[in-house]
Amino acid sequence: MAGRNRDMTATSCADTSPDAKLKIGAHEFASRLFVGTGKYPSNEVMVKALEASGARCVTVAVRRINLAERGKGCMLDFIDPKRYTLLPNTAACYTADDAIRTARLGREAGLSDLVKLEVLGDEKTLYPDTAETVRATKQLVSEGFTVLAYTNDDLISALRLQDAGAASVMPLGAPIGSGLGILNPLNVRLIIERLTVPVIVDAGVGTASDVSVAMELGADGVLLNTGIALARDPVLMARAMKLACEAGRAAFLAGRIPKKEYGTPSSPAAGVISSVRGDATKPK
Repeated sequence: MAGRNRDMTATSCADTSPDAKLKIGAHEFASRLFVGTGKYPSNEVMVKALEASGARCVTVAVRRINLAERGKGCMLDFIDPKRYTLLPNTAACYTADDAIRTARLGREAGLSDLVKLEVLGDEKTLYPDTAETVRATKQLVSEGFTVLAYTNDDLISALRLQDAGAASVMPLGAPIGSGLGILNPLNVRLIIERLTVPVIVDAGVGTASDVSVAMELGADGVLLNTGIALARDPVLMARAMKLACEAGRAAFLAGRIPKKEYGTPSSPAAGVISSVRGDATKPK
């Protein structure tokens, strides 16, 4: 399967602009940072953090909100639907059937046709179950969902999900909530290079530099929650994540210099030095 062309000289001007919108299915997003809504000290802090992050798409766990309380102080009441696109997720689901039911519930409640699909396979590590995720992806796509599929940082799993119809594949940077950053940058880069759908790094982001690393690898976006929500100052951290996302994308598009084992002078040595040496050796 052919991957995306990562040679920036061969892509369109729109593709190489730091401000180019991210397209996932029929949806477009001005920001490439996706932010969660859980674990904040209060809904008021969440609102300020979301604003500071610059995010335009926020994820909500369908199983952890009381949809019957909408309009009565529910967390969803604090999220401006004119400003943010809701991305319902199937967090805490351990089978494809459970995830499918949860996604249907979110859509029937009017949240979105988008779904961040999570099917976990282990309660301790919270690593995803690839086989169940692929099965759920196929079913949800057949029902008209735009699926953003969370998976391991494994190229084969990512390819299987793309083949199943996922509109975006979301490899983990590290275990959910760990804050360990991008543990396997090579694996993530291989996924980015091979897939044709947008790749969004999800889970394990602990600070702004982790976001920059993901974006410099060529990721189309980053999704995080805990790194902001549990920071000492969530609002300030949200702003840092925003700037890191923008800086990382700009650095990727600009193209870093090659790594070398030895030093290279940053000032030109030819010309001035040779001229001086030449003058010194002229016969008097």
